[in-house]
Amino acid sequence: MLKGYGAVILDGAWLTLQLALSSMALAIVLGLLGVALRLSPVRWLAWLGDMYATVIRGIPDLVLILLIFYGGQDLLNRVAPLLGHEDYIDLNPLMAGVGTLGFIFGAYLSETFRGAFLGIPKGQAEAGAAYGMNGRQVFFRIMVPQMIRLAIPGFTNNWLVLTKATALISVVGLQDMMFKAKQAADATREPFTFFLAVAALYLVLTSVSLLALRYLERRYSVGVKAAEL
Repeated sequence: MLKGYGAVILDGAWLTLQLALSSMALAIVLGLLGVALRLSPVRWLAWLGDMYATVIRGIPDLVLILLIFYGGQDLLNRVAPLLGHEDYIDLNPLMAGVGTLGFIFGAYLSETFRGAFLGIPKGQAEAGAAYGMNGRQVFFRIMVPQMIRLAIPGFTNNWLVLTKATALISVVGLQDMMFKAKQAADATREPFTFFLAVAALYLVLTSVSLLALRYLERRYSVGVKAAEL
């Protein structure tokens, strides 16, 4: 059916999964950093966090991918000679893709985490302090577990969007399953067959992700739902 290109596309699918997982890991770090800035009592830090979230969420993903990949590479090659490096620097498409998607979705996750933190009653932190916990203990033992529960629905949506956005990285030369499918389609002149196969693989990936994240949401909501009843 895939005329011998099945294994090649599956190799591309594995690269796509690596890209998605690595990008989301970076996005979580940047999202937490972003929400820390946005909730900071220091005005200029809060302004910096808001600017990051607002600007990045207001520009199309494809435009940012092209801007960061080509603009970043041009900037590196302008700065490198000043530091004594004369060779041309060619960015690795996978690393560039991880950095770009992580940077983009870090802005989206900062908004998700912000809503989750604001959804936690202030009395929770006050109760922890009354029991003798320090600020670090209150944050990790009381705030973070509740934040995770509240953030999972928004996180799920961002993960699904990020997973689909990985297809855009093929435009900068990453040989993911979209890139492989395009090569196979050009070679066989049967684009429908290979793009349909890629669509099915994306559907499998997102469906498995949904099942896993819904299970995680139920796990984090067990005690809360019991208390509400």
